[in-house]
Amino acid sequence: MRFPALVVCVMVAGAGIGCGWLDDRPAPVTPANYTAGAQSQNSTTFTSARPSFGAAVNDFFWVKKEAIQPIEFPHVTHIKNGITCTEYCHESVTKGPEAGLPSINTCLICHAAIATEAERIKTITAWSEKGLDANWQRVYKFAEPAHVKFNHAPHIRANVECSTCHGDIANQTVAQLNTTLDMGTCVSCHREKQAPNDCLTCHY
Repeated sequence: MRFPALVVCVMVAGAGIGCGWLDDRPAPVTPANYTAGAQSQNSTTFTSARPSFGAAVNDFFWVKKEAIQPIEFPHVTHIKNGITCTEYCHESVTKGPEAGLPSINTCLICHAAIATEAERIKTITAWSEKGLDANWQRVYKFAEPAHVKFNHAPHIRANVECSTCHGDIANQTVAQLNTTLDMGTCVSCHREKQAPNDCLTCHY
């Protein structure tokens, strides 16, 4: 759900009232260094874990920001050319919990020689030459307070199609939030497929 920008004021013990913007507008996405670690902090950091007061409030209320990608990755083009989700781009999806996001080096396995004159390929090639990587933004993510541990591998082994959870990505350019992955959705699917449905299956 999208919310307009709001001013939120909170009473902070011993410090009076603090106010900040509750804003779900996405921040610009820029390429990241290969060795980039945790988000850098500055002197205006509200807490040791959040870069601003607004970020802390957004996190508390689990306000999801729209994922803005560094480039428009054309899923539809790759799928039409026979490249499946798990072949190169999300290859760890069959091995463990994370599907994985491809690095620029993965893209250049093919694109060092294919479609080299395309603007997107010129962009990622320039990033690679500068030692930068694509700062892909996750589209699907469970709220941290839900304590959901989603493991892709057993779902793939059970022949659950990617589109079951991610929607019709094969006919899209940039990945979009196509489905609502709430508890009801997961429980209904588990019941239908006679999969384990106790709490500790997902919450641990």
